[in-house]
Amino acid sequence: MFDIIKEIVYEVTGKTSITYDTDFVQDLELNSFDIMNIICAFEDRFDVSIPTREVWHLRQVKDVMEYMKEKGYVQP
Repeated sequence: MFDIIKEIVYEVTGKTSITYDTDFVQDLELNSFDIMNIICAFEDRFDVSIPTREVWHLRQVKDVMEYMKEKGYVQP
């Protein structure tokens, strides 16, 4: 799943230095527009709907991975 998230972040932002602990705002310096674009890409790729109130809890790559696991996404 990490590779998929890394790919999505790269496609949306062009950023390549992604680790499990990468913080989207602090490390990648993304703004709210960038974050929403990434969230939309996650929703499309993982076929989930992420409520706005939960978006701000997804600050790091590992948060997204945990969220997808909680929502039942199983990597093919």
